[in-house]
Amino acid sequence: MNYKELEYARSLIEASLDPLVTISTEGKIMDMNHAMEIITGKTREQLIRTDFFEYFTEPEKARQVYGAVFAKGFVKNYPLVMRDHKLTDVLFNGSVFKDEQGQVLGAVVVARDVTEQKRIEKELTEAKVFAELATEIAQHAKDNAEAASLIAGEAVRAKQQFLSNMSHEIRTPMNAIIGFTKVLFKTDLSIKQLEYLNAIKSSGDALIVLINDILDLAKVDAGKMIFEHIPFNMANSITAMLHLFEPKIHEKNLRLIKEFDNAIPGVLLGDPIRLHQIIINLLSNAVKFTSEGSITVGVNLVEENSESVRIRFSIKDTGIGIQEAKMQTIFENFQQASSGTSRLYGGTGLGLAIVKQLVEQQGGSVSVESQIASGSEFSFLLEFIKTSQTVEPFIDSESLECVNSHLKVLVVEDIPLNQLLMKTLLDDFGFEREIAANGKIAIEMMAENEYDLVLMDLQMPEMNGFEATQYIRNVMHSNIPIIALTADVTTVDLAKCKLVGMNDYIAKPVDEKILFNKIQSLSKKNHASKLWKTDTPISQDSVLVKCTDLNYLTKRTKSNPLLMLEMIALYLEQTPTLIAAMKLSWQNKDWQSLHAAMHKLIPSFSIMGISPDFENMAKQVKEFALSQQKNESIYSLVLQLETVCVQACIELQEAFKTIEKNKTIPAPITEK
Repeated sequence: MNYKELEYARSLIEASLDPLVTISTEGKIMDMNHAMEIITGKTREQLIRTDFFEYFTEPEKARQVYGAVFAKGFVKNYPLVMRDHKLTDVLFNGSVFKDEQGQVLGAVVVARDVTEQKRIEKELTEAKVFAELATEIAQHAKDNAEAASLIAGEAVRAKQQFLSNMSHEIRTPMNAIIGFTKVLFKTDLSIKQLEYLNAIKSSGDALIVLINDILDLAKVDAGKMIFEHIPFNMANSITAMLHLFEPKIHEKNLRLIKEFDNAIPGVLLGDPIRLHQIIINLLSNAVKFTSEGSITVGVNLVEENSESVRIRFSIKDTGIGIQEAKMQTIFENFQQASSGTSRLYGGTGLGLAIVKQLVEQQGGSVSVESQIASGSEFSFLLEFIKTSQTVEPFIDSESLECVNSHLKVLVVEDIPLNQLLMKTLLDDFGFEREIAANGKIAIEMMAENEYDLVLMDLQMPEMNGFEATQYIRNVMHSNIPIIALTADVTTVDLAKCKLVGMNDYIAKPVDEKILFNKIQSLSKKNHASKLWKTDTPISQDSVLVKCTDLNYLTKRTKSNPLLMLEMIALYLEQTPTLIAAMKLSWQNKDWQSLHAAMHKLIPSFSIMGISPDFENMAKQVKEFALSQQKNESIYSLVLQLETVCVQACIELQEAFKTIEKNKTIPAPITEK
């Protein structure tokens, strides 16, 4: 090999960044590159003719590999560790070299540095171990969270069930106590008897306020508060409500000032009951904490457009006022302006908390201004929808000669005391009445007799009010007006009542004027033809309110008609099958299939804008399928879910046709 060839070979050897060594058949180093000098920390002169194996942490292992090179002619990627200042991981690659006669002269060895690769592999391994550990921890945390959520859910359900039972158990006797107290006021009483009766009435009213506060707060906390959008006359509504406070205000020698903005439209869409509840709470406080001066109730138009109005309500008093330090806490649960307030004036400290919740859940805001010894002003803003609808005038139950008193009413009620009270009230109204102790008896009586209206209790043995109403609507095909009577104000759901076909509801204790007006209003609409006895089945639309709202689906699909059609088509395809599976699995007690059907059904409620209450019903059925704990109400939930899903399919079929025809999203429908 000439000089140039030697230089070329040397340049190739030095080009390698990995240690490269030529070794004799005896294992002695013959030559090396500069990288070998660097990794060992020795010069060329120090390395030549030394044992190659001494530069590894495991010399015997290196010797075996070297022997394998001469035995096989080569070795690839054998792992060794070089003995240097940092113990470098290398992959040993060796190949023999021969002379022109084919005689093996030695071996060429390259030790490729894989320290960085080893570090990365180690980190990846550790990361994998940590990831697996983290996954295990996360799964454990998830299991704990699910268990905690289940416990919390059970606690909430237990709380709601307790409140429901408490509501029913307390309100049932209170209904009789307050009802018969009002009846006694109409009889001839001595002065002493009148005094005692007033004491009973005051105590009963105070107890009902307390019950309402606690249960309303529970409903708000549980997200069960329902807000209606019905037409009502704002001016008449405020005036009627203020009449309730006139005796107490006059008794305290206070002046009641009413400031009503005549620019407010006559009839608006909103929830007059909740509005009354807000104002009554604020007005009660004003009367309670004011001993002299005046109370001013203001109702003023703040903003108006073509669709809605924004109204400011204010209740201003000249009472004791509120300390500035307490202004931020008075809207919290069980809080009052001072520690002595409850002792001096009574109350639970829940009224303002309920006011705040009721206002804010309707998209409004509430505020307060006050000064010690000068008085307070509470105000809130609410928005109402404008409407061209009219409302029925309020009829005073004392003016019976002006209205239809020739009515035959069926009272479906299982509590004897409440039966007697309803008999007494209806007799005072001049109505003919009959009593059924449960829904099953009521159906039998309706098959034999004609009635103008049904007063239906919800919780009864044999057949409850919901089941009886479903039978009346779907099997008997009757349009007879049905008013629900309920003491269970925690779970009563207006949508649920309307879903099964009830026309209205009255909470116990029954207010006789409200009862009278609702009976008159419904019977007036139904008086001419006794339509409930017709053989022509009524349509779903005449019984059920609209249950779907495509606003959510419109947002999720970004108003894409084709995507909406696809989503609706999928719902229409799968829902009937799931409903059939739900009913069949219930009948066959196939809890696994019931659980699977509910699991698939639940997501569709929110997507199609169906009330969350029905999604909660489906979750209850799903939980029952999992636990199989005895619960007689589950089948009622199954029937209700079937009804609402059938109704949803009817509505979505119409929406599908509209979108397909116009290639546009239908405008939201406002119930009238």
